[in-house]
Amino acid sequence: MTRDRLVVATILGLALLGCDRIPGKPNAADRVPLASEVTAFAPLYKGSCAACHGADGRLGASLALNDPVYLALVPRDRLRKVIADGVAGTLQPAFGMSAGGTLTDAQVDALVTGLVSTWGKGGTVKTSELPSYAASPGEAGRGQGVYTAACAGCHGPEGKGGPKGGSVVDASFLALASDQYLRTVVITGRTDLGMPDWRGYTPGRPLTAQQVSDVVAWLIAQRRPVPGRPEPAPIRAKEG
Repeated sequence: MTRDRLVVATILGLALLGCDRIPGKPNAADRVPLASEVTAFAPLYKGSCAACHGADGRLGASLALNDPVYLALVPRDRLRKVIADGVAGTLQPAFGMSAGGTLTDAQVDALVTGLVSTWGKGGTVKTSELPSYAASPGEAGRGQGVYTAACAGCHGPEGKGGPKGGSVVDASFLALASDQYLRTVVITGRTDLGMPDWRGYTPGRPLTAQQVSDVVAWLIAQRRPVPGRPEPAPIRAKEG
């Protein structure tokens, strides 16, 4: 009798063990992860950033993220905040779940880490050489002189477009560009589109910190109201 019970128990045990190996049942290793579980940089970037910043971080509608100067300039906590919370009054959306987006805190952190580790190396600029990321705008009158000397050759004498660059005074552009965006692009340029960073506008004469602030003030002064669109937020000197 005991032997019969042992045989029955063995058969039942084998049957239960076989339940995890039913033909066609996927292995745990083959399970497709949930969207919230993905933390690899490449798919996160492709799904959240590539449409605006380019498939490889360049040649997109917005700033190039594949740029060591940009990644040296922007503080990590600011980069994280932009990704998680977006930028009010611009086309930069909020991706963090806490702000109504789809990315977890871990995924936002993975994006920040991935941007820096993937594209933040190989540059020639030292952090100590960079103008500060955030600063109050300077004086627009002086900025006009800076623009004429450093920018007009590409963007035209009035900023309406020139032989090498488009308009920087277009009302729709300035309505979507925050003050901080304007400052950032003056410093980092758009090297993917042929626009130099702050060191290359006038060969051998990088823009000073004051000149950067002044030309940003001049750009801000060109902003005109666009019906139905709020004015972008101003730079906060201690931002980031």
